[in-house]
Amino acid sequence: MRAVQIAQLDGPGSVRVVDVDEPDGTDQVLIDVYAAGVAFPDALLTRGLYQYKPDLPFTPGAEIAGVVRNAPAGSGLSPGDRVAGLTMLSGGMAQVVALAPDQVFRLPEAVSFEAGAGLLFNDLTVHCALRTRGRLAQGETVLVHGAAGGIGTSALRLAPAFGAGRTIAVVSTEEKVAVAQAAGADDVVLADGFKDAVKELTGGRGVDVVVDPVGGDRFTDSLRSLAPGGRLLVIGFTGGDIPTVKVNRLLLNNVDVVGVGWGGWTFAHPGYVREQWAELEPLFAAGAVSAPRPDVYPLDRAAEAIAALENRTARGKVVIALR
Repeated sequence: MRAVQIAQLDGPGSVRVVDVDEPDGTDQVLIDVYAAGVAFPDALLTRGLYQYKPDLPFTPGAEIAGVVRNAPAGSGLSPGDRVAGLTMLSGGMAQVVALAPDQVFRLPEAVSFEAGAGLLFNDLTVHCALRTRGRLAQGETVLVHGAAGGIGTSALRLAPAFGAGRTIAVVSTEEKVAVAQAAGADDVVLADGFKDAVKELTGGRGVDVVVDPVGGDRFTDSLRSLAPGGRLLVIGFTGGDIPTVKVNRLLLNNVDVVGVGWGGWTFAHPGYVREQWAELEPLFAAGAVSAPRPDVYPLDRAAEAIAALENRTARGKVVIALR
């Protein structure tokens, strides 16, 4: 089979597509992969900068969508089933993968393989952020940084379904405004001067929740943009720098800074991902939440796909087509 491979840690440019042996899938669900999602950790992995450091060479990719080839008895899955799946760390960018049954989820017919490959990693992270860690309440206003990226567009799609009354998207360039609008943003502002724009949009009150996968120099102004009792959800640092917080700011305005480490939460709470999917899958099946509209790259352009996350040119979720 063909697979994406990282053999040296020189960045996305060193990514290659190679021929490797298929997994045997003993006691696992063997899946013919049609599409694989690309996420920011994949870019970090190409430079050895992620906390998980697999031995070289390795295949990146945390999420896939495809068709079951074989499944163990009692798994509840059968050959021909359309599924999405999580490798959780790496191995997804290959034409065949073998996963434990509890990492495989039925994909609604209304969701394409390309959309399905871009659904789990971001949408489960955002579900954890807004529902579990962020305590989003009915009618609250959500500010979304990196709103043209994978996490950002996911937050814009899901927040209204979870009760948000208004979403405000923050994008870095005018060219990304349309991406945020297509994902459902009620308002879109540019990162440069977003604090003042948010103050004006909210009549000086501020927002209840900030979804922040960017970090960097936006962090302090995000805190200043919170209404009393607001929560700033720290999801990642695509901006590069890990910010610090002066805790007196939290005390003065009664606001929270909340860490959202979805992977760590799932490891500490067995069965949590199944609970998440039990809530999300009916929303997709009924069309109550739209599936992602990914930017799809052919397999031979996998290096470009991963580079788009590193250089922040990605618009929405990035997916690689394997078949």
